[in-house]
Amino acid sequence: VQLQASGGGLVQAGGSLRLSCAASGRTFSSYVMGWFRQAPGKEREFVVGVSVSGMPTNYADSVKGRFTISRDNAKNTVYLQMNSLKPEDSAVYYCAASGRSGNYYTRESDYGYWGQGTQVTVSS
Repeated sequence: VQLQASGGGLVQAGGSLRLSCAASGRTFSSYVMGWFRQAPGKEREFVVGVSVSGMPTNYADSVKGRFTISRDNAKNTVYLQMNSLKPEDSAVYYCAASGRSGNYYTRESDYGYWGQGTQVTVSS
């Protein structure tokens, strides 16, 4: 599967953005999906994962209550709605797909497919 992330940009603190990740192929609905992010000088970190059906989900503590993941299997797309953005949310955001069975995964090594990343910058 090939992934294309989009929707990043520059936003003020407290604002919102919605990221999209479009997948190619007919088997998108069989992939567990996730979002990761990487800030300058830091390691890539898990943000959220979602099962093939859309539930359950698993969020990093740092984004709980502010970010929402969803997926539309008919459109081969997973979304990340980001609200109440903070400067510390600034990073390159990557979507990822896992062909393993399970509800969601938090480790990079569990995902075999990655999008190219989209930059999110939150100004204070």
